Amino acid sequence: MMFSNMKNAPGLVLLLAATLVVPLLRADDLYRMAPTVESHWASAENPLGAKGAGGTIQDGRKGRPSVALKAGATHVLAESIGKSGMIRRIWLTINERTPRVLREVRIEFYWDQAKRPAVSVPLGDFFGVGLGQTAPFQSALFANPEGRSFSCVIPMPFRTGMKVQLVNESPVDIAMLFYDVDFTLGDTHGDDMLYFHAWFNRENPTRLREDYTILPKVTGRGRFLGVNVGVIADQQHYFQSWWGEGEVKVYLDGDTARPTLCGTGSEDYVGSGWGLGTFSHLYQGCTYANQASQSFCFYRYHVPDPIYFHSDLRVTLQQIGCWDPKSSAQFRAAGATIPSLEANKAVAWDEPTLARYGLFERRDDVSSCAYFYLDRPEHDLPALLPPAERSRGLGGS
Repeated sequence: MMFSNMKNAPGLVLLLAATLVVPLLRADDLYRMAPTVESHWASAENPLGAKGAGGTIQDGRKGRPSVALKAGATHVLAESIGKSGMIRRIWLTINERTPRVLREVRIEFYWDQAKRPAVSVPLGDFFGVGLGQTAPFQSALFANPEGRSFSCVIPMPFRTGMKVQLVNESPVDIAMLFYDVDFTLGDTHGDDMLYFHAWFNRENPTRLREDYTILPKVTGRGRFLGVNVGVIADQQHYFQSWWGEGEVKVYLDGDTARPTLCGTGSEDYVGSGWGLGTFSHLYQGCTYANQASQSFCFYRYHVPDPIYFHSDLRVTLQQIGCWDPKSSAQFRAAGATIPSLEANKAVAWDEPTLARYGLFERRDDVSSCAYFYLDRPEHDLPALLPPAERSRGLGGS
C-alpha cells in the first residue's frame, strides 16, 4: 500500500496518530465496543457536546453552524470537567485567514483544571500553517485539505477535564468561526499517560553564532513529537544564497555543550536535499517554498522515530548558510563582511584559494511551533510572544 496516497485511506491517518500513545490498533478493534467510553462533538450547534443537545436552535434546521469571534474576544471550543477522556480530532475554519489573523489569534489547551495552558500558540502555526501561508497539505497529524480549513488528529488524553479556546488578539472581527472538537469521555489511562503540549517561538532576526531555540529546556519525562518551522531568509544582506545548512540539535537528559541527536542540515531534517521545494508526506514535508521571497515552511513529526526524554529536553536549529559561485561574486562586489564558521573571522572573498562553495554564519527570520508530550499538565516555558511580535513583517495583513 502506498502511504502517500492517503485519499483512499482516510482512517489510516487516525490509526497512525493513535500509535503516539497506544499500540497500533488491530483491524478488529474497529468493531469492538469500549463499554465505558462516550463519544462527543463540541461545535457551534452543541457547545458542550452534551448528550441530546445538538441542533437546538431553529428547531434543528442548521440554526447556528458558526459563531463570531470579535477582536479581543475569547470563545471556548470545548470543555469538560470531572471525567477522564481524550480529544481525538479538531477541525475548524474561519472566514478571515490573513497572515496577521492566523498569527494573532491564539489557540489554548488546558488539562485537568490547570491554571496555565499546556498550549498557547498562534492558530495557524498550531495547525502546521507557517508564516500564515495557507496551502493544501496532508500529514499524519495535521491537514489543510484545500488550503481553507485546519485539521488535527493528535491524540490528547486528560484525567479530570480539558478546555480548548480561541483568543482573538488581532484587530479583526471574525464573522464566521466553524469548528468541531471530537472527544471521548470515560477513557482509561495508565500511569504512563502523557499530556500534550506545544510552544511557539520567533526570532526576527536570529543572533549570530547563537542557535535558534525550537524548544527551551523542558524538565520531566516525555516525548518530543516534532515541529513545524517558518523561515524568511534575509536577502538584503545575503542575496539569494542558500540559508538552510543549519543543523537541528536535540539535547537529552543532561546534555550540555553537545547534543545526543544531531542532524546534518535544515532540508535534510525534513527528508529532502539539495535545496527545498514543496511536498507533503506523512511525517515530513514543506508546505510553502517561495523562491522569490526566500520564504519556506516545513515540518517533521517524530512518530516512527520517537524521541523520548527521561529528565530534560532542549531542541535548537543553527543559522548557517552556504555560498556558491554566484553569491560569492555578489558578496565580493558588495564588499560584504560575512562571518565565517571560524570564530572572530570573516570570509575573505578575494582570497585566491577561496572554495567555490562554503559555509558562513547568518541571521534570518525564523519561527516555529514545537509539539511534545510531558508527564504533567503544565509546563514552565516562556509565555507566548505579544501579537505584534508574532505577525510583524509577514505581509498580507
